[in-house]
Amino acid sequence: MKPETLDKWRVVPRLLVVLYGIVCWQTFDWFTALADPTGPQTTFATGIWGAAAAWFGFYVNSGSKQ
Repeated sequence: MKPETLDKWRVVPRLLVVLYGIVCWQTFDWFTALADPTGPQTTFATGIWGAAAAWFGFYVNSGSKQ
C-alpha cells in the first residue's frame, strides 16, 4: 500500500477514533458497574468521555485541506 493511499483513506485517524471509542465503552461499563462511585471515579470517567470530543474534533479536522 502506498503512503498516498493510506493518507487518502485516513486509516490512522479512523483507527485511533475506533480505539478511543472502545476505551469509552469500557469506561462506561466499568463506571455503571460501580455500586457507589466516588468523586475521583466520577472525575476519571468524565475526563475519558470529555476527551472523546477532542478526539472526534481531531479526526474531523485531519482531512486534506483542498
